[in-house]
Amino acid sequence: MMKSAPNAICKFCLVALLLFLSVFSSAQAATPSQAIALEQQGKLDEAAQVWTAVTRSNPGDAAAFASLGVVLSKQQKLPEAASAYRKALALNPHLPGIALNLGLCEFKQGHFSAATAPLKKALAADPASMQARTVLGLSYYGARQFAQAVAYLQPASEADPTNSALHKTLAQSCLLAKKYSCAEEEFRKILEQNPNSAEAHILTGEALDGLGKSTEAIAEFQTAAKLSPQEPNLHFGLGYLYWKSQQYDEAKREFDQELSLDPNHAQALAYLGDIAWKDNKPDDALPPFQRALKSSHDLRIVYADLGAIYMQQKKYKEAQPALLRAVELDPARPDAHYQLGRLYQLVGNKAAADEELRKVRELHEKADDALAGKMPSSPSTLSLERDK
Repeated sequence: MMKSAPNAICKFCLVALLLFLSVFSSAQAATPSQAIALEQQGKLDEAAQVWTAVTRSNPGDAAAFASLGVVLSKQQKLPEAASAYRKALALNPHLPGIALNLGLCEFKQGHFSAATAPLKKALAADPASMQARTVLGLSYYGARQFAQAVAYLQPASEADPTNSALHKTLAQSCLLAKKYSCAEEEFRKILEQNPNSAEAHILTGEALDGLGKSTEAIAEFQTAAKLSPQEPNLHFGLGYLYWKSQQYDEAKREFDQELSLDPNHAQALAYLGDIAWKDNKPDDALPPFQRALKSSHDLRIVYADLGAIYMQQKKYKEAQPALLRAVELDPARPDAHYQLGRLYQLVGNKAAADEELRKVRELHEKADDALAGKMPSSPSTLSLERDK
């Protein structure tokens, strides 16, 4: 046993020497110049490995983390690239171009809210960067912050007047931010370039509706229906405009047409039920309401009408949860509060009744009856190249 010890020690020394040489060799290879050379040769995997080794050897090297992020981005390894960019910026917030790269990286992953902060930083560093401005606007659009999207997309679209996709996104942002004059102007520009676009006519109609121009809005939807009668949600939108104008026969026709294309269209079912209820036919209203609720639990009109129907039928236990849900979905509307107040009076809960009726007195009519936002297709998915 004692005689074998020197051999064991020698073997151990040999292994240690080999490990040392391997580490030494790796350390020698892990230089920025070698990483750059590999990247220039298109050897991105090897370049990423070398940059990773450089960052391990020099964890305070912001430029190395930034370069690693660039290589990882080229490989479409976006989460890893974003992590590298964040480390670079934490070490040196003033590295040129890295805030923009991080913003683009987050945007391409669909992390729209996360993209806004680095993109704002990039734009502050370079106010002339139309790329940063455009992608920042698109990020706000993707995050459903439409008013902020308008602020950045307007100058971007003015700088790129032929980019129809950008103008469309601006127009939709204006529409959903309830900046209806802006939306109408943008959609008119789109229609000048493509007068046979059913979608543009639909969106123009939504903008006109927001401006209170019901007749013109209906005309735009009618034009769209002639151009593309199978367009999803078109007949619902036209039916809704008729419904708002109390043209219930015409509205019913359009809702039925939508249901012929999509038998489970929850909103068309909901408004058909409402028309039946308004026509004092509660038994006819219940089936479409029940079908609508199978597809969606966020249709306020269904719950408000169901509560009223159950109240009429003296089914107070069924009425209360329906009315409470209607209030939950839109507490600014007074009608469900009023019905709840009546219900509480009828069951002898005076304190609750007084509270609901107090809310009715205090509430101003804040209901937004504009078609924009009720159309199931709004907003559309981003259609622009995301790295431009």
